[in-house]
Amino acid sequence: MCKHILNAQVAIRAPCCKKWFDCPECHKEKSDHELMKTWEIAFACKKCKKVFRKDMRDFEESDEYCPHCDNHFVVPMKTRATEGQLMIQIEGDSNMMRDEREKQRHKPGEMDEIPIFQQ
Repeated sequence: MCKHILNAQVAIRAPCCKKWFDCPECHKEKSDHELMKTWEIAFACKKCKKVFRKDMRDFEESDEYCPHCDNHFVVPMKTRATEGQLMIQIEGDSNMMRDEREKQRHKPGEMDEIPIFQQ
């Protein structure tokens, strides 16, 4: 179990030493060499225990799921610093939160015209 990413959904295979680690920090702590960088990463899903590869140059939103069991493995990271804290994540730009509807403004003493219905 990873002590850096508490909710890790996959393990990664280090291309340099061909060993499995929960995160790059685990590799750094347990190895005497730097993690070799590569575009193609081998993952092992912690839910179904099956291995799959992803090319990070072509990574899309649909690639955030295990191809075998559909486990969503790209999730907001939980660390010891964030454990037990409420985390709010807003996607998109800040204009998403603004109310773009036009508000009616009245001058003091001004009233709306009230339609009178005759029967």
